[in-house]
Amino acid sequence: MDHLLLPLRRLALTALASLAMLLLTAAPPGGLAAATPAAPAQSPVEPAVLAKAVLEMEQLDRLRVGLASSLEGRSEEPTLQTMKEVCKPVGTKAAAIGKENGWQVRQVAAKYRNPDHAPANAQEREVIDLFHRQPAITGLWQPASAEQGAGVNYYRRINVEPSCLACHGTKANRPAFVKDNYPDDKAFDFQVGDLRGMYAVFIPEVQQARGTLQETPG
Repeated sequence: MDHLLLPLRRLALTALASLAMLLLTAAPPGGLAAATPAAPAQSPVEPAVLAKAVLEMEQLDRLRVGLASSLEGRSEEPTLQTMKEVCKPVGTKAAAIGKENGWQVRQVAAKYRNPDHAPANAQEREVIDLFHRQPAITGLWQPASAEQGAGVNYYRRINVEPSCLACHGTKANRPAFVKDNYPDDKAFDFQVGDLRGMYAVFIPEVQQARGTLQETPG
């Protein structure tokens, strides 16, 4: 949306905020497990902040897809340096988004390579399962868990791109650096379009996120 003029950007933010509020008050298609608590009737986070979270995750995923596309056409096997150039910037950017806004931003996967990316609780496992069963769902909101405190969680799916198969294809064809450095690796045997994982954003109850809806003069 960076190429849109300011009035259109403001309209998009308003629309996304409205959508976010609808998602907070309605179960997603197929529903989560019965053990998941119902979403609150009203979000403890401002709609503008909800809209900003959606936009931030869309931009983060565009970064991921763009970096992954740099692997297309390469004949050499990916190395640890390749991972630092293609995968690490996404994690770095996610951490920066969290720090800037006072959120917690994580990458989560059921078939993970880095153990830090394993689902942290029942809600994350349920959302991963939902994304797997319902490919049409791109993102959804859930109330914060009891241990998180007041706030909301936003989850945005991550799909496998063709270039991802260079490192996440069959188990036997994984690059040597993966086999050597990740003995408990689970992130293989994917196909294009499969669910790779999700971005998990916890937004605590605050009055206003830093930098939300700032407008440039003119």
